[in-house]
Amino acid sequence: MSTVATTDPVLTQATPISLRGRLQDALPKIVLAPSFVITLVFVYGFIVWTAYLSFTNSKTFPSYALTGARAYQRLWRWTFESDPPSSWYTSITNMAIFGFLYVGICLGLGLLLAILLDQKIRGEGLLRPIFLYPMALSFIVTGVAWKWFLDPGLGLEQTLHHFGWTSFHFDWIKNKDFVIYTVVIAGVWQASGFVMAMFLAGLRGIDGEIMKAAQIDGASPFQLYRRIVIPLLRPIFLSAFIVLAHMAIKSYDLVVALTSGGPGGSAWLPSNFMYEYTFKRNEMAVGSASAIIMLMTISAIIVPYLYSELKEKTR
Repeated sequence: MSTVATTDPVLTQATPISLRGRLQDALPKIVLAPSFVITLVFVYGFIVWTAYLSFTNSKTFPSYALTGARAYQRLWRWTFESDPPSSWYTSITNMAIFGFLYVGICLGLGLLLAILLDQKIRGEGLLRPIFLYPMALSFIVTGVAWKWFLDPGLGLEQTLHHFGWTSFHFDWIKNKDFVIYTVVIAGVWQASGFVMAMFLAGLRGIDGEIMKAAQIDGASPFQLYRRIVIPLLRPIFLSAFIVLAHMAIKSYDLVVALTSGGPGGSAWLPSNFMYEYTFKRNEMAVGSASAIIMLMTISAIIVPYLYSELKEKTR
């Protein structure tokens, strides 16, 4: 006689989650909620509000009656149809000059300094803080310091005159055609050390076996950096470019501290134009439109970068 073993199903009941467990699960959300709400309201909320004001006829105070894209049309005319050139045309022209030179020189100089420090030279521990120190200063401090240094009556020119070199003249900071280049000089001085640190970290992260294999194959130092090292630093280039482009577009305090806007506003950037028209010339709609154009410019730089990064992570 065979016996069939039967097992009674064990009925398990889900244990209810305790109040303490629920609080532990909700704690990260509770901690992050205030900062999320503040960011949502005071960053994205005001971006939406600024975009709305750009389609109104706001002057000194906000006006909520929509009037269309008149502010953008005015900026368009000031860009392409104004004679003599308008302050908006000057601002975007300066932005092109400053952005191209600032980003390009910082990338080139930062890479060069990083390659030199990567050679295990003596005093590297001392040189790195020296190059990084300017980044610890605010744009206001940098602008004031370089203003004193470049002022013909106080700084470099006056000092060289005291030493007998009376033929030396360097008045770019007072020359409307060259004042934007003094902003480039001050900006490069401040940011190139930070870019150097980014590249140096990238160089120290490259596998040494790859370098040794290339050297064994007969690659010269120039070929080594051009064909191996620099391509491997592509993510660092992209990150540095994004940071520098963002800093260039929003530069305001450096221009004010260094040149006070330059002779006749000749050193204005779009950020200076936005502030001037919004808070001093009582043209809030025009200022809001210029701010939205700046936002679109930053987005045009950052969004493709984020898209490429996310695309690479999904592969």
